[in-house]
Amino acid sequence: MAKVDFYILKQSDPSARTQFSCRLASKVYALEHKVHVRTESDQDAEALDQLMWTFDDAAFVPHEIWRGGAREAPVTIASADVPPPSDTEVVINLANSTPAQGAWRIAEILDADPETRAAGRQRFAGYRDAGHELDTHKI
Repeated sequence: MAKVDFYILKQSDPSARTQFSCRLASKVYALEHKVHVRTESDQDAEALDQLMWTFDDAAFVPHEIWRGGAREAPVTIASADVPPPSDTEVVINLANSTPAQGAWRIAEILDADPETRAAGRQRFAGYRDAGHELDTHKI
């Protein structure tokens, strides 16, 4: 079973989730793990790709939009309908669905928006019912 970490943000601004996902991807990359970020749509993936270049002047996170084939960067970004690369170790989930079962660790990022929290609670229950190890972090 996967380990699933829920990061609960105080802000309700959707940009808080994407900013935090960039910081988390940077941290996981620094630990030399391969990361995949799931977004709700291709448009969200493109926006996150742009943000990844600018979220921190001192950070460099090699990343790419993932469309399949050989991984060229340690951090990949794609919409939820695109499966992560097979060598992924950590999935950061910004989508409203749960990722397919895999051998990776999952990071769920929720902001204070009521709809985001409600969708997160449903995913939490699904992970719990599937027997995953869950942890919650209030940020």
